[in-house]
Amino acid sequence: MDAAKVAGCFKDRTILITGSTGFLGKLLVEKILRVQPGVKRLYLLVRAPDDAAAHKRVLQEIVGKELFSVLREKHGAAFQSLVQEKVSPLAGDMTHEGLGLESTRAKQLAEEVDIIVNGAAITNFYERYDVAMASNTFGAVHVCNFAKQCSNLKLLLHISTAYVAGNKQKGRILEKPLQMGRALEKGRLIDIEAELELANEVKEKLVTARSGADDASHQQLQKVAMKELGLKRAKYFGWPNVYAFTKAMGEMVIGARRGDLPVVIVRPSIVISTFQDPFPGWIEGIRTMDVTIAACYEQKLPCFIGGPILDSIPGDMVVNATLVAMATHYDRAGTQVVYHVTSALQNPLSCNLLEESTYAYCLMNPRVGTDNRTVKHKRPLVFSRYAYFHAYMVLAYQTPLQVLYLANCLLLCGRFTEHHNKLNRSLNYLMFMAKLYAPYVFFKGW
Repeated sequence: MDAAKVAGCFKDRTILITGSTGFLGKLLVEKILRVQPGVKRLYLLVRAPDDAAAHKRVLQEIVGKELFSVLREKHGAAFQSLVQEKVSPLAGDMTHEGLGLESTRAKQLAEEVDIIVNGAAITNFYERYDVAMASNTFGAVHVCNFAKQCSNLKLLLHISTAYVAGNKQKGRILEKPLQMGRALEKGRLIDIEAELELANEVKEKLVTARSGADDASHQQLQKVAMKELGLKRAKYFGWPNVYAFTKAMGEMVIGARRGDLPVVIVRPSIVISTFQDPFPGWIEGIRTMDVTIAACYEQKLPCFIGGPILDSIPGDMVVNATLVAMATHYDRAGTQVVYHVTSALQNPLSCNLLEESTYAYCLMNPRVGTDNRTVKHKRPLVFSRYAYFHAYMVLAYQTPLQVLYLANCLLLCGRFTEHHNKLNRSLNYLMFMAKLYAPYVFFKGW
């Protein structure tokens, strides 16, 4: 299917998109408007108290971004009228039944929509269990339920993640739908409703057991407890973190509830900056591997972990694959297909190449200190196994810190308590991040 045929599929279509304020969502909106200005309408569901606030969010957080500069230049003075005619912000929330829309508006929308793209998600690996489930699992339920009410719907496309496969699989991973309730750990079954009840029960117990703590302290304790619960439940069922686990449950409920809805699931791996479209290198915020690159540049990363490859995919390639999938399966009743959008098998990114590229960039663009002197870049140590990294951290940092703690308590009258606590927080954070990223760094699936 050539580009003209793909673009032609969206002419005179009405598309509802959730997650349009996210990284991939912005790219999708921009691409559709650029290649097919004849699209009938793009409804963008955003969290806002009313449509006026939703409109403001769309202008500020989507079409007002640098990403739209190519489109803005192409249409010139007509750009604003294009946006006004084609883009309709909707104040709603996919974590609520009916997408949080007023009933009359929901009914009107259900009669108009041809395609729904569900791109909204909580992508934090270490999120509260209740928050991640509300968006990634039950948000998918609400989108699916709404899709079944749409009289003219020709396709529901759901953006998931390649890591619903977990982190223990090796070799080729097939593009198969997940089966409802089947965990990755053998002998364990997932009851999604029971998981929601568990999260609510734990949260209720935390509220009841406040013990006179002030609101700020209690909120923090509840937040940490719910994050730990999510991580614990994910690992119990065989997933590395709450993001992959709740996205997997989201896929399961769509498969179980879709009926005869045509459904396409797109599973990208680690999404990185654009390769070339609408221009090379566009990214927003600090995402996934960017955390380590930025920390390396700022000399806050003395060491880290690195496997043979890092399965990553440019954002514009994900959007292109999504559009082709939509055009291919449009109006094919009963469709249920899965597409992996990844690079590991065809064009793998070596962790060594990433490390060398980051180091070369730091040398060519050195940091300048507060005294206007160039800061000499120190190359971080990279360990090919998590066990080696952990042993090094214990010997090089944790043990000396323990000595400092004892000396500070016994000999120095607490003079270095603040300094010790600061170093300890940094150490714990680095070890936690390495543990969180290890399943992705050492992933052996294709």
